[in-house]
Amino acid sequence: MTIAVALLALAASAIVAVWSWLGTPLEMPPSAVGAGQKVYCVSYAPFRGDESPFGPDRPVDPQRIEEDLIQLKQVTDCVRTYSIDHGLDRIAEIAGRHGMRVLQGMWLSNRRERSRAQIETAVALANRFPAVIAAVIVGNEVLLRGEMSATELIGSIREVKARVSVPVTYADVWEFWLRHAEVAAAVDFVTIHILPYWEDFPIPAARAAAHVEVIRKRMIAAFPDKEVFIGEFGWPSAGRMREGALPSPSNQARALQEVLALARRESYRVNLIEAYDQPWKRQLEGTVGGHWGLYDAYRRLPKFAWGRPVADHPGWRWQAAAGVALAITAFAAASAGRGRSAAKTDAGSWLRVAAIAFASGSLIGWTAASVPLESLTFGDWLRSLAWAAAALLAPVLGAAALASGARVPAFAQILGRGAMRPRDGLGWGLGIVLIAVAVLSAAAALGLVFDPRYRDFPFAPLTGAAIPFALAASWRLRPKPPPAEAVMSAVLAISAVYIAFNEGLANWQAQWFALGLILLALTLLQARDAPG
Repeated sequence: MTIAVALLALAASAIVAVWSWLGTPLEMPPSAVGAGQKVYCVSYAPFRGDESPFGPDRPVDPQRIEEDLIQLKQVTDCVRTYSIDHGLDRIAEIAGRHGMRVLQGMWLSNRRERSRAQIETAVALANRFPAVIAAVIVGNEVLLRGEMSATELIGSIREVKARVSVPVTYADVWEFWLRHAEVAAAVDFVTIHILPYWEDFPIPAARAAAHVEVIRKRMIAAFPDKEVFIGEFGWPSAGRMREGALPSPSNQARALQEVLALARRESYRVNLIEAYDQPWKRQLEGTVGGHWGLYDAYRRLPKFAWGRPVADHPGWRWQAAAGVALAITAFAAASAGRGRSAAKTDAGSWLRVAAIAFASGSLIGWTAASVPLESLTFGDWLRSLAWAAAALLAPVLGAAALASGARVPAFAQILGRGAMRPRDGLGWGLGIVLIAVAVLSAAAALGLVFDPRYRDFPFAPLTGAAIPFALAASWRLRPKPPPAEAVMSAVLAISAVYIAFNEGLANWQAQWFALGLILLALTLLQARDAPG
């Protein structure tokens, strides 16, 4: 047991060291928002929890809007809105009481009656609060969505412009301004959206500011007689990578600060997207859609302080503690399994138990932290909790199997008739968890093959669950693995190759997930045919 205790201590120390490194705050550029200075403007929507603009038009409590604007007043004197539904028509009135300006939006679409109501209400607000509403934005990305033609949009812009005394503009992704340059003649200034993460060829956070400057100069050249206003710039703090574009708190802080610093040097206006995380956007854009805010959605806490170091894993201490606890549990399971076996556990087996404890222990904290981030609907929660359960049980069962000499049963033994099934609880547990990991992996892999844009890469739970089975397997060439395992292995391997090439080498989340799929696929090929 001396070697087991020493290896446990080594694994636990390594887990703490990994998380200490991951939790180290990263240095940020000097603050672009100096003493007494504020961000020009931020996009604002008041929705919280399960509220969304898609439900019935129930007004948001004006008191909540007031609380938000009081908080936002600390960082900006301006908010941009996108609609007048759900009580958002009260924002201008409340903002005026706090000395704030509003870029008043209206949501135009292919639903003519709704668009007409949006126009009438926004015009009335602009005429009622001309000292508060700095500009009216006639539609947001309606050309991108293909819900109006440029001719129809120009007609709406000119109508609004004739009825209000404040400047009028339209907002869309920069490419669509170039495709529909005729719209520029109808507006007072050109409002463009530059979101490097969502570009067709995603831009890493480190190059976001340079990308913004290139696009801004291109737009100035295209529309030399108009001011080019950056109506949306932002970076997500959580979600899946797109090529080299990684959502994270530190990347969000860095990208925002570098763009604001550039805007201050070059004297142009930028509106940041957005004030608060909006969980409802995850229905449209996956995890990443709900994490663009300067403040989180529920506690309304800032994600970072301007110019100060930012940690991507601020809760690393509890994540390290969870990993150490799992490592201890894995060694305890191995000791219990050793007591059940007549064979003596050799040093090689204890080394594999230590490898399981370190790998799975290092990743269980990451897995646990991802559960609330990646779960919105009941199905999301069910899937995330299933992954977490598999990542928690696999190392414990795998360590016990290593020490006791137990064999992981084939799929057919678990799913077949009574005589084929394992007679002990350990065999049952190993078989059920392996099937669960295989099914979860296949579902995630096929989703990333056929509909990948908004899907996360469950690399942490997959690795934490696959490694114990790989280390518990007796690796040897098997010319004819069981049919079920062979088919599943082929699905995982083919998907892994496609994902790795489709997502690009710069996407380490995708590459890690693909390697996890390959490891699981090779492990499944080690299965033995069920007897009988």
